[in-house]
Amino acid sequence: MEKPHFVIPHVAYFQLRSTGGGFATAAALLLLLTFHFLFRRLRHRRFPCPPPDSPVNVDISSESRIAGIITEADLGELIRSLDSDPAKERENWDDVISKKNNSILYQAWRHKSTTGPPKYYSVTTFTKSSPEILRDFYMDNEFRKDWDSTIVSHEQVDVDGTSGTEIGRTVKKFPFLTPREYVLAWRVWEGKDGRVYCFVKECEHPHAPKQRNYVRVSHFRSGWCISKVPGTDSCEIRLVHSELNGMNVEMAKLAFAKGIWNYVCKMDRAFRRYSDAYSGGNYSPSVLSMRSLIQKVPPSVEEQLPSTPSGISVNNTQQISSRNTKKGKMTKMPSGKWIANGLLVAGTVICLSKGRSTLGAQLAMACILKKLNNNNNNNNNNNNKNKNDENNKRDRSINNGNNMNRWCK
Repeated sequence: MEKPHFVIPHVAYFQLRSTGGGFATAAALLLLLTFHFLFRRLRHRRFPCPPPDSPVNVDISSESRIAGIITEADLGELIRSLDSDPAKERENWDDVISKKNNSILYQAWRHKSTTGPPKYYSVTTFTKSSPEILRDFYMDNEFRKDWDSTIVSHEQVDVDGTSGTEIGRTVKKFPFLTPREYVLAWRVWEGKDGRVYCFVKECEHPHAPKQRNYVRVSHFRSGWCISKVPGTDSCEIRLVHSELNGMNVEMAKLAFAKGIWNYVCKMDRAFRRYSDAYSGGNYSPSVLSMRSLIQKVPPSVEEQLPSTPSGISVNNTQQISSRNTKKGKMTKMPSGKWIANGLLVAGTVICLSKGRSTLGAQLAMACILKKLNNNNNNNNNNNNKNKNDENNKRDRSINNGNNMNRWCK
């Protein structure tokens, strides 16, 4: 199922800096990659699996079984989570990214908790949009398959018309990784003020059994709220998300930080095409299903809603740090180092994502991650040093101006 919007960036988005060497380690990792590929081919020949798009019969009699998967208590918890402000709660959240272009603004934070899966909070602001079109865009799985290259297949597994709960199954592919399988339940609510909420969580269903050639995502909690930004022609979607998809946690953090902005820009281009072609009444099956199942926010939960949306206006966010633009530029590097880095990254992803590597491979991966983190820390230190130098120059210039004024008097 692909109802929630969250993405694991491609490995191609990595931009790494190497201080030299690395060919011996890279060669060893390339060998590991080759053995891993051959092992998977042999295993798939021994255990053939049905294709991901094989039809699944929906059992309407199972409504009572899925009705309690997502409750009003989950909606209340989602509203409380979204009502927080990571930009002000600096003791609990780390900045991940803050970027924009002429049509979209994206900001993300990661919770500082060291237990459990990483938890992210993001705010995406779309200019020249409406909550209705943005809601349909996020819930349109047929259109998503046209622009999201990670999706292999999606299908509706079950539905409960009374509670408005749907269950779906989605298979996603990522470079060098075993495809990930998501079996998720979700519900959608609409408040009196027009805000739309969606909560999604992992589940199991007899019509979606585990398959050997996919990695089943064991933990998935995600929810969002779409609202109008007051005083503008923009809409925003606030999202909280956490999942365990079998990838090493540190590698997942690095992948998200390096690749999410490229994905957001791709999503924005798709949204503009969707808006241009949008016409009331010409809805896809997934949007029709959502519209027929959407629930009203219960009165007991409606009391928890803030009086006004705490939106972030594009017009009020002009002072985005220029360091993000600098990070987006490709740093020139000799071709040999780029090749070594590419092999290092590929081998690291393979070994860390499977979680069944040997002790020697695990030690090698730990050294590589440490080196990559050290490089990132060195880059951050250099950026901070340059920033401090600029501040010192500005302070000296101000002092010189003050001295000149006193001399003139």
